[in-house]
Amino acid sequence: MRKIAQRHDIRDLILDGVEVLMARYGFKKMAMEDVARQVGIGKGTIYLHFPGKEELTLSHVDRIAKRLLDRLRAMARSPESPDERIRKMLVERVLYRFDSVSHYSQSLNDLLSSVRKGLLARRERHFEKEADVFLEVLREGVRMGTFECSDVLTTSRVLIWSTNSLLPFSLTTRELGKRKELEDRASRIADLLLKGLYPRSGRAASRTR
Repeated sequence: MRKIAQRHDIRDLILDGVEVLMARYGFKKMAMEDVARQVGIGKGTIYLHFPGKEELTLSHVDRIAKRLLDRLRAMARSPESPDERIRKMLVERVLYRFDSVSHYSQSLNDLLSSVRKGLLARRERHFEKEADVFLEVLREGVRMGTFECSDVLTTSRVLIWSTNSLLPFSLTTRELGKRKELEDRASRIADLLLKGLYPRSGRAASRTR
């Protein structure tokens, strides 16, 4: 037990335990003793890293968002064209969250209803950080002439808002459907959004084809 508590990645190990127990019990039924038992440490060790169950659970959500943000940043730096990067990033932000909670039987809103206020505040910050990554690719696309966009800041947020309906918050992954179906829906939304970003001449040309 002491060896586990002294590991450099103990914080991640604790959050791994939360992930398992959230799927099994949900927030309300999960106790700090359950987390300690799952990880193989004393309950006091958890309090050294997290002040309570609410912060522990919200940190689990933060970790999912952080890992997704890292993936989006890597995709934003790829050598592909700006429109192809935007398309793949939009699909990824949907599928990554889907995959991260695919073993949950309830939606995140239901699981975390007791910490709703904190969850919504965290969620907004996560979305703003994602929008910032899209913003940089949009700016590059405008400079290259790939996009025609007068307000890239608002547009970056619209890209986020437009795909939020496919995220596993109000719906369970079962209700969202099969992964392939979700990917197809996200791809279609991405294609429609991109059509609105292409220069007017390109849009006119695509309508005549």
